[in-house]
Amino acid sequence: MPEKFDHEMGLLNEDIWNMGVLSQKMLLLAVESLKNRDKDLADKVLGMKEELYDYDQHIEEHTLKVLILYQPVAKEMRNLACILKMITYLTRIGRYGYDISKVTLELADQPLVKKLIDIPNMAKIVAGMLDDVLKAWETEDLSLIEDFTERDDVLDEERYSIFRECLTYVMEDPKTITRCMHYVMVARYLERCGDHCCKIAEKVVYKVEGKHVEIS
Repeated sequence: MPEKFDHEMGLLNEDIWNMGVLSQKMLLLAVESLKNRDKDLADKVLGMKEELYDYDQHIEEHTLKVLILYQPVAKEMRNLACILKMITYLTRIGRYGYDISKVTLELADQPLVKKLIDIPNMAKIVAGMLDDVLKAWETEDLSLIEDFTERDDVLDEERYSIFRECLTYVMEDPKTITRCMHYVMVARYLERCGDHCCKIAEKVVYKVEGKHVEIS
């Protein structure tokens, strides 16, 4: 491949990294806003949506342009194909941050049913998965993602734990129904973010080894 192709790939990989960082930031700030009932922080996350969508559109257009201009094969082709899938998963992760921030605005003036511990823990696990999968994408070090199935299982258990606990609160006090259902939904959002990280990890394996795997 010509030097110009390598330059274009460098730009695309940089944009993927920056988009991943933005998606992670939206998710973590959104959970922090929920934990602290911080409307200003929630509004800040909502304002990041356009930047996220700009990355999605720009990277897609850039990738298609590179495909048409250089018609790569083998690993270079896999790389570009994976980028087109990755931006979808990264957009969804950032969008879940957006959705959690909307929950914050709805619940900010109401007392917490309980101190939020499990939800921030889930967000921390997802953030770690996203960190590692982006590093694996950049370095092609698959050891960074070899335990993703176990981490995803932890997220599943956390989600079910939150559901069971919220059900107990609702049975004790029906006035908590709305708040508890929001907590259950946020836990579901975070569990789905973990699934998206696993999907990105599958693409990393495909990029590096040229084979399709299932990580869940």
